[in-house]
Amino acid sequence: MIKRSQVIEKEEVVIRFSGDSGDGMQLTGTLFSDTAALFGNDLSTFPDYPAEIRAPQGTVGGVSGFQVHLGHSEINTPGDFSDVLVAMNPAAIKANIKWVKDGGTIIFDKDNFTEKNIEKAGYEKDPIAEEKLDGYNIIDAPISSMVKEALKDFGLDPKSALRTKNMFALGMVYWLFDRKLDYTEKYFEKKFHNKPGIAEANKVALRAGYYYGETIEALRPVYKILPAPIAKGTYRNIAGNSAAAWGFMAAAEKANLQIFIGSYPITPATGILEELAAHKDLGVISVQAEDEIAGICTALGASFAGKLAITTTSGPGLALKSEAIGLAVMTELPIVIVDVQRGGPSTGLPTKTEQADLFQALFGRNGECPVVVIAASTPSDCFKFAYEAAKIAVEHMTPVILLSDSYLANGTEPWRIPEMKDLPAINPPIAESGSVPFHPYKRDCEKLSRYWAIPGTKGLEHRIGGLEKTTKGTVSYVPENHEHMVNIRDEKVKRVANFIPDIDVYGKQEGDLLVVGWGGSYGYLITAVRELQAEGRSVSLVNFNYINPLPRNVKDVFSRFKNILVCELNLGQFAGYLRMEHQEFAYEQLNKVQGLPFTIRDIKEKCIKILEDK
Repeated sequence: MIKRSQVIEKEEVVIRFSGDSGDGMQLTGTLFSDTAALFGNDLSTFPDYPAEIRAPQGTVGGVSGFQVHLGHSEINTPGDFSDVLVAMNPAAIKANIKWVKDGGTIIFDKDNFTEKNIEKAGYEKDPIAEEKLDGYNIIDAPISSMVKEALKDFGLDPKSALRTKNMFALGMVYWLFDRKLDYTEKYFEKKFHNKPGIAEANKVALRAGYYYGETIEALRPVYKILPAPIAKGTYRNIAGNSAAAWGFMAAAEKANLQIFIGSYPITPATGILEELAAHKDLGVISVQAEDEIAGICTALGASFAGKLAITTTSGPGLALKSEAIGLAVMTELPIVIVDVQRGGPSTGLPTKTEQADLFQALFGRNGECPVVVIAASTPSDCFKFAYEAAKIAVEHMTPVILLSDSYLANGTEPWRIPEMKDLPAINPPIAESGSVPFHPYKRDCEKLSRYWAIPGTKGLEHRIGGLEKTTKGTVSYVPENHEHMVNIRDEKVKRVANFIPDIDVYGKQEGDLLVVGWGGSYGYLITAVRELQAEGRSVSLVNFNYINPLPRNVKDVFSRFKNILVCELNLGQFAGYLRMEHQEFAYEQLNKVQGLPFTIRDIKEKCIKILEDK
């Protein structure tokens, strides 16, 4: 048992698990995160996948990582730098040492520090000496050999036994942070219910790591992070892709529509397709299409047939879908296109995060082709804005592009599961059969949305398509009619601003500096601004979720601040868009294009420089 005098309470901690792709670091981090969530900690995670599918084992290019930030108070980011690094090989140290706090704890499997692995990682002889880690708490545990010893009576071959070494490392971390093993052991029982021997082997490895932590002085004192004070409710730990899928399913139920998803698998968006496809019991129709164009075209056909239509992709796929998005604009059919952004251009950095598809979402189509563009801010936030994207698409009869990113898609955080009765109503403008001729482009006066005529409904026969039409649905080449319809479609999107909330300011409503962000950088921005405010700085924050159209009060908010700093993971796309929409203001910029999120240090240093220079 842990002696009470040896337990130190901490407000928050950041842990990073790292090793080869086959070392199970994603699972290890997920199990630790789920245990923390069940304990009641607030948390945020950041899985860091290698870009190469089969990078050579033991190389820096093949390192896979999982970072989790848990705390007693509100947590908005996976953390800049880790307190603890678990490194399963030398390459994991090479790839991650710059992200470990000075004096932090480094646990590594010394059995993997062979001459060959050291050389593969780019070291000469001793990674610890070459990285000058004397001031760190170094724990060189013989993880591989201890796992083999612990499982010697299980009859497993050496390779199978070594697959549990990640659980040995997890057991050590559980000891260090005073965590119970119950949840993880139940996970083994459920996952390997048909293979009880494998379940027991993983339990033994987990316990062996836990008891090893108990016996070595280097893992003292034990740290404890108390539960966070959170609102009552039912919670689950959720990733952004899963949250988006559930947001769409909730919207379909609320709108009394059947949901259809037509998508082509692409990193990092595939998880939405997978999650929706797993729920045929909830009425989901899913098609894994042969390519990106087929994906959106099947969804558009489903929309024509009266379904809530979804298609998902990343930046390269969004480019391929552009012509069909134009068809959706011309036919004025509701469809949600999810773009989970990644590093580009071309194949770029397929497993890394970026916010560089904004201009493509806003302008990447031929002709005057406006669509609604919104963006989610956090992993659990993806539920809210998937629901909102579906609501806007259906009620305004327009395509909506929902922007997420790799960080949101794969990151997790606790999510309070809402009650269906608390979600806003969704009212599709379904056309009813009548005695008068149906005009497909006759509009609702308030929204300018046309009515949704479901094929097969008597009296609603009509023509729509890619050619310009009149209100009656007849093809027209009359110049004045084309201009009229272009203006109507543009105004319809602009009027969405009347149905979205005003932008909220975090902090004082006026001051020296307003930090502006959009989408997935929110967590880093609010954390940095919160710290600056605690230091007495006159800094506030707005983070945009509604991008086209912008909220109506943007000009009023911007006018109350002396300086405006726009932060985004690209070369300045949102800043450029703001200059187009609100050119009366000057915009400072903080841009980062490294396939990584901001660090809080990045943001604070830029803010302080602006404040001191001005």
